[in-house]
Amino acid sequence: PRLLSQFFFADERVTRVVAEINGLDAELDPQQYLVLLNQLHLSQAHLLAVLERIMEECIPTQRHSRDYLVKFPEELLVDNLGNHMLFAAECLLAGTFLEMEESDGAQLRPQARNLLCSLELVRTVLREQSLSQPSSYPEPVRAVLIQFDRLFAEFELSYVSSLVAVKSPDEIYRQQEIIVLFCETVERALHLGYLTQEMIDGYEPLLMFTIPRLAIISGLLIYPEGPLSLERSPEEMSRVFSPFYNLLKKIRDLLRVLSAEELCLLERSLCTAE
Repeated sequence: PRLLSQFFFADERVTRVVAEINGLDAELDPQQYLVLLNQLHLSQAHLLAVLERIMEECIPTQRHSRDYLVKFPEELLVDNLGNHMLFAAECLLAGTFLEMEESDGAQLRPQARNLLCSLELVRTVLREQSLSQPSSYPEPVRAVLIQFDRLFAEFELSYVSSLVAVKSPDEIYRQQEIIVLFCETVERALHLGYLTQEMIDGYEPLLMFTIPRLAIISGLLIYPEGPLSLERSPEEMSRVFSPFYNLLKKIRDLLRVLSAEELCLLERSLCTAE
C-alpha cells in the first residue's frame, strides 16, 4: 500500500519496457515494436499517476499553480494530458517537432531537456528512498519533487501555448459571466415553477435544451448588462454568442413587445418544446 513501493514497481516496469524496445529491431519486427510502444505509453501513464499521488502526499502545499489550465481549450483537458506532455518532451529532445513549427520546437527544447532530466532525477531519488525508508520523504526528496512539479507545469503551459490559442483573461471572464447567467437562470426558473429540483437532480435530458433557451431570454431581458449585453460590440462578447449578434438583436426586439403573460407563456413553452 505504500506509494513509494508502488512507484518502485511502476518504475521497474518502465525500465523493462524501454530495455525491450532498445533491444528490438523495429524494421524486422514492426508489429512487436508497436506493441512495446503501447506498453511503454501505459506504463509511463501509470508511473506519472503514482508520482502525482506521491506529490499530493509529500508536497501538497508546495505544488506549482495549475491555474493556467483554465486558459486551455476544453478538448485538451483530458486525463492523459500529463503523459502526452512527457511524450512531447521526448520527441522535442529527439529533434522531432510534432504538430508545431521547427522554430517553436527549437525554443522549447531546453525546457524539454530540463523536464526530462528532472524526471530522471526524481526516479533515481524515489527508487533509492523506496529501498531504504519507503515510509518517509526527507528534505532532498521533497526538493526534487518541487523542482519537477515546477518544470512540468512550465513546460505544459509553454507547449500548449505554442500549439493553440489559449484563452485570454477577458475570454475567461466572459465565460464566467455565462456560468453566472446560467445559474441565475436556473434559480429564476425554479422560483417561477418552469423547472423542478427533481428534474435537475435527475439530470433530465430536456434541460440541455431548456436552460440555454431560458438563459437567452434572461440575458436579453432580465440581466441586460450581462454576457448577452447588446450594448457591447460583437468583438466584446463571448465567442459563444458573438456569431449570433444580429439574431440576438432581433430576438430582443421581439421579446420587448410581449406582455408579462405572453412572456410567461413563451418561457413555459420553451421548457417543453423539442
